[in-house]
Amino acid sequence: MKLSGLLAVFLLFCTSRRSYGMSHPKPSCHYPPSQWCRSLEIAIECKVQKQCMEVNATKSNQAVPPVSVTLYYESLCPACRVFVSQQLFPTWVMLQDIMTVKLVPYGNAKELPSANSPFTCQHGEPECQGNMIEACIIHLTGHSAIQIIYCMESAANVLNAAQPCLQLYAPSVSWTSVNSCVKGSLGHQLMHANAVMTRAVNPAHTHVPWVTFNGEYTEEMEDKAMSSLFHLVCQLYKGVKPPACTGAPVRLDRSFC
Repeated sequence: MKLSGLLAVFLLFCTSRRSYGMSHPKPSCHYPPSQWCRSLEIAIECKVQKQCMEVNATKSNQAVPPVSVTLYYESLCPACRVFVSQQLFPTWVMLQDIMTVKLVPYGNAKELPSANSPFTCQHGEPECQGNMIEACIIHLTGHSAIQIIYCMESAANVLNAAQPCLQLYAPSVSWTSVNSCVKGSLGHQLMHANAVMTRAVNPAHTHVPWVTFNGEYTEEMEDKAMSSLFHLVCQLYKGVKPPACTGAPVRLDRSFC
């Protein structure tokens, strides 16, 4: 299990012990346990500085580079939503110490030389809206982005989930700032950048989700990623394998858009 996950369990256990016999203990901060050690400021607000220092002291020196995973996807593609919710996010939760994730919401969209509607998307205008919302959220929230995107993609309605997911995982980022990005020039700039990145993929993508590892794509790696991304990341990592990697892989069904 990821160290931050163990810390969260430990802290919740300690809190429950201290509050035994007391009614309705109040949370010490507005951040979820997974983010308590994200920064010194958050650790201080949540009153877990000592625990975070202890956790950081037990982390091994990462001299070996992490596995770089880049996902090219669409916000409303059913296959992309399954991959994010069943493969990418669970793998990141367990292996975030040995992997990095870059999200590129664009997929099979097309960029047009039109000032009024510069993009068309495979699943219609709502998907273009979802792509831009997620591009803005990724730009504005940094480390928390994957949690927010997972929250959206695993919800019944991706677009309606955007604001509550943002408030849950990045409370310091206002929805107003995301809305301004989506409606302003920044959103279009981010989508253009995603279009450029997607067009630059070699070999050119033929479907989504399209996943590269350390900048490379092969059909063999795709097959492994779609059946067990967790097992593939463990296999690709060149350093000392974390304890989580000793688990057996679970094969899942694959699909594309």
